[in-house]
Amino acid sequence: MKIFYNKTKLSQHVETLKAKGSSIGFVPTMGALHNGHLSLVEKGLSENDIAVVSIFVNPTQFDNQNDLDKYPRTLDADVSLLETISDKTIIVYAPTVKDIYSDNVVSQSFTFDGLEHEMEGAFRDGHFDGVGTIVKRLFEIVMPNKAYFGEKDFQQLQIIKKMVQLHDISVKVIGCPIYRAEDGLAMSSRNTRLTPEYREVAPFIYKTLKTAKTKFGTKSAKTVSEWVKKQFKKQPLLELEYFIIADVETLKPVKRKSTKKTYRAFIAAYAGDVRLIDNIALN
Repeated sequence: MKIFYNKTKLSQHVETLKAKGSSIGFVPTMGALHNGHLSLVEKGLSENDIAVVSIFVNPTQFDNQNDLDKYPRTLDADVSLLETISDKTIIVYAPTVKDIYSDNVVSQSFTFDGLEHEMEGAFRDGHFDGVGTIVKRLFEIVMPNKAYFGEKDFQQLQIIKKMVQLHDISVKVIGCPIYRAEDGLAMSSRNTRLTPEYREVAPFIYKTLKTAKTKFGTKSAKTVSEWVKKQFKKQPLLELEYFIIADVETLKPVKRKSTKKTYRAFIAAYAGDVRLIDNIALN
């Protein structure tokens, strides 16, 4: 498997491949790969000749230094996992912070038509400037035909689609279904930090989302939200940060349901010091 640590060498290699007619699928990750990531890579390979997987813990999208410090870094294991899919059609880009940012580790300032101010944006200061900065730079380096993102980070997916539109970037952004463990917990690199006690209770998040979806069929968004908050008060091991039912296009909280709009329920909760997010389509 080819592993590149330098952006210039990777770009040159990709240019050579594209000159020969190869299409490039791109899966940006922060490493600590799991089956959810692998499903994105497999999707990329099913639609392209080559898949490039970036493995980079991006410092500018963390608003919590402790979270950045504790984020798992498992490059050797990640490469071994990718090799179970293919060692010839997957390319790994594992840059250093200096390779990406030189000596200026700061975010570019973005606007995403207001999408950045909702949900995660309200709770994580500067997060989406960091996301926009790294994804835009990676698109410039990798020059993919298509890029694949999981719907677990649905707000991020919508923001990246908006960035591509606003900045006229020549890449097709594709959202892929949330990959879940058998008990329903959305797969996340952060799951590895859950203690056995918290891991056992974490599927409560998805269970609550599924019931909220059922209730949304006959109840108002406000009623459903109040019900979710009550459920979390009964679960002492999980601390609810937010539960929001939003319009998928604007990501703004719904005030009154409309049959002409599509909605999604979003949730963020803490299991100890591990922050977990999830969401579900409602209609």
